[in-house]
Amino acid sequence: MPAPSASLAPAPAPVVPATPVGFLRPADGETAELTWDGRGWSAAGEPLGARPDAACAARLRPLHGLVVRWPSSPVPVDAVIGLAAAGVPLHAAASPDWTDPVLARLLASWTPGEGGGAGATPGEGGGAGARSVTALRREEQSVRLRRHGLREYAKGGRTATAEPEVSVVMASRRPHLLGFALGQIARQRRVGVEVVLGLHGVPADHEPVRRAVGECGLPVTVVEAAEETPFGEVLNLAASRAGGDHLAKWDDDDWYGPEHLADLLLARSYAGADIVGTAAEFFYLEPLNATIRRTDYTSEVWSEHVAGGTILIRRDDFADLGGFPPLPRAVDAGLLKAAHAAGARAYRTHGLGYVLRRQIEARHTWRLPLAHFLRVASNQWRGFRPSLILETP
Repeated sequence: MPAPSASLAPAPAPVVPATPVGFLRPADGETAELTWDGRGWSAAGEPLGARPDAACAARLRPLHGLVVRWPSSPVPVDAVIGLAAAGVPLHAAASPDWTDPVLARLLASWTPGEGGGAGATPGEGGGAGARSVTALRREEQSVRLRRHGLREYAKGGRTATAEPEVSVVMASRRPHLLGFALGQIARQRRVGVEVVLGLHGVPADHEPVRRAVGECGLPVTVVEAAEETPFGEVLNLAASRAGGDHLAKWDDDDWYGPEHLADLLLARSYAGADIVGTAAEFFYLEPLNATIRRTDYTSEVWSEHVAGGTILIRRDDFADLGGFPPLPRAVDAGLLKAAHAAGARAYRTHGLGYVLRRQIEARHTWRLPLAHFLRVASNQWRGFRPSLILETP
């Protein structure tokens, strides 16, 4: 039998660049070295090539981190940037002056095995709690590095550079929280933002509303709805006035980091998802003045569930799905269920820049007792103790 012609040979599998997809939290492996051998970079003894691919990153995921051993003279750094883009935790106490100063600062901002700082009080929660804070510091480093690495590739023309405009859609019946909520939207970085505010039984000329909107500094469109209008319908009325490429749902009482929207857009880009959102990890239990973290929801995975207050979706796709169900509650779950039924794929990125506030309030749309959150907590701290990624003033 003659040998098959070259035209019939199977095509080589495409090389998939390394991204944060599949990040492990926590990782129980050792800390290894990232070294230059005169010809290229190697991590834990494995040659990386010009840019690490997804399979390479997967093999490195179990490591606690990599310590960068810089050579004395300049060398190509694409492989180092590639690991950063994949969210592999990297450290270098000092970097030579020929390296990118932003990368050098990031590498020095974390030391493998460190804990403490915001999110934990010295002397509190030893044992498993202390290990969890060490894992949190490690994940924060991953988030900082992936932001930098992915944007470096974007600047080099190696990934899409378009920066979509986002319409933040928020329904509120609590005018005393609007200044807080709009202030957080106004501090969003690296993204164009407009706000569409659905007032639920509150007049637009109410003094706290006028003051909050006037001080926001962003374009704000106000939509009024009667108090008896279902919550989902208020959100749909607001969404109908949106002009951005994407819609992002925002809850008026929760905390969001200044790169919350930018992180969602990055995740949508590297995952290719139809819907993105974060894991619901941090909760501030206001009546108890306590912060808990739950880690049973993994991040950087495909999932049918994301935190409702963090849903980001293309405006056209939202319209195709029919919007939120016109119900008084559970509207986030309803939208996600409809999306899944339609074949849309949802991706869950990290939840370090998001804190949900739980109060004892009859008008809250998510009614679970505080004891539930204490039962599911991996960590518990006194006071307000978010991740450093939240960048609390």
